[in-house]
Amino acid sequence: MLHAPQVRRLSLKDYRSFATLDLDIVGRMVALCGPNGAGKTNILEALSLLSPGRGLRRAALGDCARIGGGGGFAVSVLIGDEEASLQLGTGLLPGEVGRKARINREPVGSASAFAEHVRVLWLTPAMDGLFNGTPGERRRFLDRLVLALDSGHGARVTALERALSSRNRLLEAPCPDRAWLDACERELGEVAVAVAAARRQAVSKLNGLIASHRDEASAFPWAELALQGELEAALETLPALEVEDRYSEILRLSRARDAAAGRTLRGPHASDLAVRHGPKQIEAGRASTGEQKALLTGLVIAHARLVAEMSGIAPLLLLDEIAAHFDPLRRRALFDELASLGGQVWMSGADPQHFADLPEHAMVFQVEAGTVRQR
Repeated sequence: MLHAPQVRRLSLKDYRSFATLDLDIVGRMVALCGPNGAGKTNILEALSLLSPGRGLRRAALGDCARIGGGGGFAVSVLIGDEEASLQLGTGLLPGEVGRKARINREPVGSASAFAEHVRVLWLTPAMDGLFNGTPGERRRFLDRLVLALDSGHGARVTALERALSSRNRLLEAPCPDRAWLDACERELGEVAVAVAAARRQAVSKLNGLIASHRDEASAFPWAELALQGELEAALETLPALEVEDRYSEILRLSRARDAAAGRTLRGPHASDLAVRHGPKQIEAGRASTGEQKALLTGLVIAHARLVAEMSGIAPLLLLDEIAAHFDPLRRRALFDELASLGGQVWMSGADPQHFADLPEHAMVFQVEAGTVRQR
């Protein structure tokens, strides 16, 4: 049975532009309207902290605390579905490092625990240049996709970064200890293959779902995804243990070159996500700006469907400044697609007319100078 948790109440304290905010929410579609700088994205960002990591802006925690406040902040939501409700809370205590997480006011280890109750996905204007951006941007995007499917992926990526840093530090020494390097490279081989395998599995599943839902007449063209990386390619034909051994040997033979470069040159930290515009069979980066936005939106919608299928939880979807990019026909198509997902959707935009075609049950709020009122 698919669970479709909804935010029924959102409370903020000293978060960005909001000294306090308390919103009661009814329904599955919420639109935030208001001028630039009014605080619409701040609300979406606060909701994005219900997932592991630093939220949709990837901001430092201290930057989320209100200027003039006490140095901390709190985000609290009442989540409910057809069966039960619970309270999820997260925030930063003044003078402390690292945000706290609570479920029904009881401390939990981290926001990763929220994944048992809610999955959060987002699309922001900063992602519009994804297909023409750097491989690093696409890897971060991919890892967010994987994390929504597998809450343990964040720990794997962190472990990979830590192992790479350790090896790079060892290589900086004039005569690095070979035993330490051997041990470090064995650890790096294990975690690197784990990251590559998780990415490969997620891309395979997403490609499969996209193929099963392919609609040539859709306003949002389907995408073809491919991972470009030597470990990912090796995992297509070899068992993981053999790929680990081969990568560890590559690292051993590359010590001199990597030491000269000041970094580890080969591994999943150098992989890339290739995306093609399916109907046109061209690289996504060669499509027009409008086509790229529609392709990316379709990809996020497909990912939301996959998250629901694999986790049994219809995700909370956050779409920042989404409606302004599309003409009226495509906006109506977007709202129809979003309604079909079954989960709650929060959108933002400057012009309330862009949300004129939302279903009657949708809630539309006006956001101005740190205040929010229902239109």
